[in-house]
Amino acid sequence: MQAHSKKRVFGLDLMRAMAIILVVFSHVSWIVPNTQGIIPDMMGIAGVLGVEIFFVLSGFLIGRIIYTLYLSDGFNFKSISYFWVRRWFRTLPTYYLALIINLGIAIYLGYNLPDNLWMYVVFLQNFATEMPSFFVESWSLSIEEFAYIIGPLLLYATLFIKMNWSKSKQFLVVTFLIILLFTVTKWYYAVNDDVQTMRYWNSHLKAVVIYRIDAIYYGVLGAFICIVKPKFWKQSKYISALISALLLFVLNLVVPLQYIFIETHPVFWNLWYLPLNSIAVLLALPLLSDLKKAPKLISRPITFISVISYAIYVFHYSIILQLMKNKWASESLPKIDILIYIITYLSLTIVIAYLVYRFFEKPMTNLRDSSKIRNYFK
Repeated sequence: MQAHSKKRVFGLDLMRAMAIILVVFSHVSWIVPNTQGIIPDMMGIAGVLGVEIFFVLSGFLIGRIIYTLYLSDGFNFKSISYFWVRRWFRTLPTYYLALIINLGIAIYLGYNLPDNLWMYVVFLQNFATEMPSFFVESWSLSIEEFAYIIGPLLLYATLFIKMNWSKSKQFLVVTFLIILLFTVTKWYYAVNDDVQTMRYWNSHLKAVVIYRIDAIYYGVLGAFICIVKPKFWKQSKYISALISALLLFVLNLVVPLQYIFIETHPVFWNLWYLPLNSIAVLLALPLLSDLKKAPKLISRPITFISVISYAIYVFHYSIILQLMKNKWASESLPKIDILIYIITYLSLTIVIAYLVYRFFEKPMTNLRDSSKIRNYFK
């Protein structure tokens, strides 16, 4: 993630900040796990929506890069490798740091480690099976990493297939094929898996790579439309934002308020809920990607949260909150102490995430711009 700069788009920073706030808000429920009612249900939904925003936004940003790369004369396997290396300098160091710390915490607390711990090294821990309970945040990072690989590889394969289509059209077809493929995998799951609970759905469908890569490619589709049809993209921003708001309202407020859950509506949850959320987030992009600036009083805190959002994501739950819960149980605390506990947790999360970003994540990311890396891929 880049530091503060004139190149940042406030609307996209706003999306990223909203996403991480929703995710952290959802995990606050662990501080008061025995509460029941619509608010705890809404908190769970908030976490799902937050990650969906991350997925679509990530797809939109990498989609613009991949599309430009694909249409260039220099598109080849080496240029794809350079794209991967740049992404990996951005994502892998902080991920592996969090993985090592999670290992240390598990050993310190006397927890059993996963049988196939090596899978975490290559992001296979939730490829086709449920997400283990160790380092649970990593499920979405596996989906991101495989999304970075699949699209460029399929686009590279088109170089060996003789077609009369333009490269732009080939890019669109590949994007649709990926979305279709991972919609079909969800359909296969819906047909073959027994109806279970929302908790089961959360770990066996929502958090499994082979069912989820389409979420990122809805963002890639948005990048394609933004570049190829810029006039339509801008002209449609208000109507698409309105549809987005209505769809998100229905999916994430009306649905839980009406107690429409998987026990009674399995097809909706297994097949439609996640893609519809992705589409809703996609529809918000024309407006938000055009929102370049905001008053500094608003933009500075939003941009700050956006910049440290990745560090917040990988540290806030299985590291910070797990250690706090182990040292200071929160289940039976009075309300005022619960409030202090939550404020302490959020403050620690922001401070630690900033330190990780400032002294580890940013320096590691900057290595991708070193002359040695650039010259190797020229």
